[in-house]
Amino acid sequence: MKKYTLLFFTLLIIVSCVLGMKSGKLLNFPNRNTGLITEDSVLSFTKNKPESKPADNNRTKAINIPDSSRFTRIVLVQGFDEPLGMAILPNNDVLLAERKGSVKIYNRETKQVKTITNFNVFSGIEDGLLGIAIDPDFSKNRWVYFYYAVAGDRPVNRLSRFELLGDALVQNSEKVLLEIPTQRKYCCHSAGYISFDSNGLLYLSTGDNTNAEETEGYTPVDERSGRELADDQATAANTNDLRGKILRIKPLDNGDYAIPEGNLFPPGNPKARPEIYIMGSRNPYRFSVDRKNNYLYWGDVGPDTKVIGDEGELMSYDEINQARKPGFYGWPYFLGNNQAFPKYDFETKTLGPKKDPANPINDSPNNTGERVLPPAQAAMIWFGKKNSKNFPLLGNGGASAMAGPVYYADLFPNASYKLPNYYNGKLFIYEWIRGWIMAVSLDKNGNYLSMEPFLEHMNFKAPVDMQFGNDGALYVLEYGTNWFSKNMDAKLVRIEYQEGNRNPVAEIQTDKQYGASPFSVQFSGKKSIDHDREDKLFYTWHIDNKEFKGPIVNYTFTKVGAHTVSLTVTDNKGGRGIANTQVFAGNTPPEVQISTSANRSFYWDNSLFDYNVMVKDKEETAIKSESIKVTFGYLPRGKDVAVILTQNQDAGNFNYLKGQQLTATLDCKSCHSVDKASVGPTYLAISERYSQKQGALSYLTGKIIQGGSGEWGERAMIPHPELPESDAEEIVKYIFSLTDKAGGKRSLKDEIVLKEHIGKGIDGLYLLNATYTDRGANGIEPLQSRDYITLRNPFVQAEDFDEGNVRLGTITTDFLTYATSINHNSFIRFNFIDLRNVKQLKYRVRAQSGGVIEVHHGNKNGPLISSIKIPARITGSQAHWTEIVADLKETRGVQDLYFVFTDETGKKNLFDIDWIYFGNDTL
Repeated sequence: MKKYTLLFFTLLIIVSCVLGMKSGKLLNFPNRNTGLITEDSVLSFTKNKPESKPADNNRTKAINIPDSSRFTRIVLVQGFDEPLGMAILPNNDVLLAERKGSVKIYNRETKQVKTITNFNVFSGIEDGLLGIAIDPDFSKNRWVYFYYAVAGDRPVNRLSRFELLGDALVQNSEKVLLEIPTQRKYCCHSAGYISFDSNGLLYLSTGDNTNAEETEGYTPVDERSGRELADDQATAANTNDLRGKILRIKPLDNGDYAIPEGNLFPPGNPKARPEIYIMGSRNPYRFSVDRKNNYLYWGDVGPDTKVIGDEGELMSYDEINQARKPGFYGWPYFLGNNQAFPKYDFETKTLGPKKDPANPINDSPNNTGERVLPPAQAAMIWFGKKNSKNFPLLGNGGASAMAGPVYYADLFPNASYKLPNYYNGKLFIYEWIRGWIMAVSLDKNGNYLSMEPFLEHMNFKAPVDMQFGNDGALYVLEYGTNWFSKNMDAKLVRIEYQEGNRNPVAEIQTDKQYGASPFSVQFSGKKSIDHDREDKLFYTWHIDNKEFKGPIVNYTFTKVGAHTVSLTVTDNKGGRGIANTQVFAGNTPPEVQISTSANRSFYWDNSLFDYNVMVKDKEETAIKSESIKVTFGYLPRGKDVAVILTQNQDAGNFNYLKGQQLTATLDCKSCHSVDKASVGPTYLAISERYSQKQGALSYLTGKIIQGGSGEWGERAMIPHPELPESDAEEIVKYIFSLTDKAGGKRSLKDEIVLKEHIGKGIDGLYLLNATYTDRGANGIEPLQSRDYITLRNPFVQAEDFDEGNVRLGTITTDFLTYATSINHNSFIRFNFIDLRNVKQLKYRVRAQSGGVIEVHHGNKNGPLISSIKIPARITGSQAHWTEIVADLKETRGVQDLYFVFTDETGKKNLFDIDWIYFGNDTL
C-alpha cells in the first residue's frame, strides 16, 4: 500500500510543479488539509476542515450568476403514492394528483396534507389519474380539471371539470369535456398533462398508446394484419386520432368546449380532428405554455432503437420541442433534427426507404386520417443515451425529458421568493431519470442559445412536475425512487430565492425514526445553518399540532402511525427556513447482535474466529431463522466494506461486489430493483429465469450492452454501448448470485479458521454481516437492522490514524509514508479498537531527539496500558529505522486507542513512526 501511496504523492508533486499549483492546495484528502513542507518531502496534515468561505459577491455580480446559497429548498410534504401532477392555488395551497386516483391538498398554513377525494380509475399499464389543472379564473369559478382513465369496461380517458369548494371536491359537479378512446391491452404512453395559456385555452397532452413490443430495434409501424395496436401510424401520425398529440380547446361555461382559431386542422374535415394543435408525438409527458407569447414547450420521451442517426449515434432520442404554431413533429418517422427512420417491413424483415420530412406520407392501412401530413418540424433539443455531441451537459443513460415553465420576473412584481432577473426569459427543462434541471437561454426570437445547470447541488428524485407559484417560488413535485409504488422520497418541495438577508437552511436530526408506541424521540436542529454568519437563529417545532421552542426537543408519540415533524428556523432579520421529517410509531426495528470470544478488530494467520448471531424483535414473538441473512467473506480491498454498509447491501457472496456497485451507480436503478416491482423485472425474477440456463451469462451481457425488448413485455431495455463487456458480465453475475442458495450465506453460529488472506497483502478485510428484516407492524412497513464485524490486518500504518496532530512524511526512494514532526504531547488516535487477545505492540520507529510512546484507553488521559521509551539518536549519527516491542496490559472492550508522545524536557521531533503491529503472541 505504501508503495502506491507514495507513488501517488510523487506524481501529484510533479504535476503540481508543472502546473504551478500553490503548495497549500497540492492534495485534498477527506478530513485532512494538506500543505507541502520541505524536509524529507513531508506533507502536513491537520484534521479539521476549514470553514467554507462566503460567496465572492463581486465575482458573482461580475458574471451575473446568482449565489446558490440564496436558494432554499423546503420539503413541504413527502411519502406520496405515485404523484403525477399538481395545481398551485392562488393562495399557494397545492392540489396533488396520485396515479391510483387520490387527490390531496397541501395547506400552506397548517403545513399538512389530506386526501379530499379518490377517483375510481383504471390504473393498469401507465394509466390512472394523469392530469390536474385549475381554471385561469379559479378565484371566481373554483373549477378544477382532471384527466383520468375511467374505470370499468369502457376503455376511455376522460377530461372533466369539477368544482372545488373550500378543500372539498364536489363529485356530482363533474362536467365531461372530452373522452378519448384508448386500448388497454398493451402498454404504454398515456401522458395526460393539462395546462392553460394566457388566452384561457386548455392544452392536453396524450401519449401514442401504442404497443411497442417486438419492434426489433425500429419504430412501431407494424402494418401486418392483427398487429393494428402496434402501428403508431394509427395514432401519433393519424390526423383523425387524438393520441400522440397535444390538443388545444376553449372550455365553455356549460362544460362543453369550442375549437379555437389557429389549430392544426380547421373544423369540418372528417379526416382530421380540429382539437389537434401538435401531432407526431410519442409521449409528450410534460409541457408548458409561455405566458408571454404562448409558445408551447414539451418534452417527448424517446424510444430505444438500434438505428444509427446522421451524427453516428443511436436514434434513441428524447426531445425538448418548441412550437410557435401548430405542426407535425415527426414521430414515428423522424426524431431529433428531423433525422429519418428507415421504413421497416415486419413481414419481410427488410428496410425500405426513409420518408421525406418536407412531404411525409402516411400510407398505413391502419391510418383513418389524411394521407399527406404537414411538414415535419425538428426538435429544439435532442439527446440520446450516450453523451450528446450537441448538448453535452445533459449527461448519459436512461432518459425521460420534461419541459417546465418559462420564467418572467415582471409576472411576480411583489412576490416574496421571485427568482433573480438573471433567469428572466429562461426556459426550465428537467429530467425524470437523470434528476437534473437546466435553465435554457433563448434569443429575442425564441431560438435556442445555450443552457446551464440549475441548482445542480440539489438532489431531485424523479422530478415529475414543476411550476411557479404566486409567491415566486418554484414548486417541484418528485415522484420518488421506485416506479409504480409508494415512495418515502416522493415529495413536494418549494425552492425559494431570497435577496439581501439569506434564509437559514433548516435541517432535522433524529436519534431514531421508528419505534413501538409510546415512542420517545429526540429532535435536533443544531445542524441548521445560516450563510449570513452573524445572524442569530431561533427554532420552532410543530409536532402533533403542538409547538415547541429551542434547537433540541424531546417528544413522546403515543398514537400509532406516521407523524410529520416540522422545524422552522428563523433568523433575527426575518429569514426563514423549513424542514420536515417523518417518524413512525408502532414498529420497533429488530435488534441484531453478533457475539464472539475472538478479537473484533484484527485477524492473524490461522487464528480462530467464532461468532453467534442473535435477533430480537419487540413486535414478533418468534424470529424465523431462515429470514436472518448471515454472510462472511474476505474483501481484498477494504474500501468495499463502505459500499456494502452505506448502500445497505447484503449480497450473498462478496465476490459480486463490483456488479452490485455497478447496478447501484448506473441507470439500472431507474427501471429495476432487487425485489420490488418497478418498470422493469426485478433482479430476483431475472435470476430465477436465467441463472440455470446454458449461455445465459453471455446472452444477458449482450442484452445490457445492446439493449432490446420483448422478453418482459413492452418495455425496451436501454442499451449501454459504452459499458465494457467485463462490467456488464459482473452485473449479470451479481444478479445470478441473488438466487444462489449457497452463495456465501452462513449459519447463525460457527467457528472459522482465518486463512483466506494469507499471501494477499495487508489491505484486505474480513466482513461478517448479519441482517434481519421484520414483518412490519401496526401499518408500519418492514424494517431492517444489521450488525457486522470487520477484521483488519494487525499491521496498522501510522498514517492511517483517525485523528491526530502530527504530520505525514514521505521518502520517495523507499516508497514510504510515515508519521513525523512528533513533539511533546502530540498524539494519534485510532477509533474502536479491540485489544482482546493482543499481547504486545511492535513499532517501526526512527529515533530523533527521543521520547516515550504511551498508549491510553478510551481517551487521551485514559488508563495507561502501555509505555515504551525511544532513546535519542546519537548526535552526528544517521537515523535508521528499527523495530521495538512494548508490553501491553490485558484490556477488554472496544474503545478508541490514543498513542500519546511525551518528553519531560518538552523537546520537538522526538521520533518518526512507520507502523504499529498488534501481536496476539509474544513477539
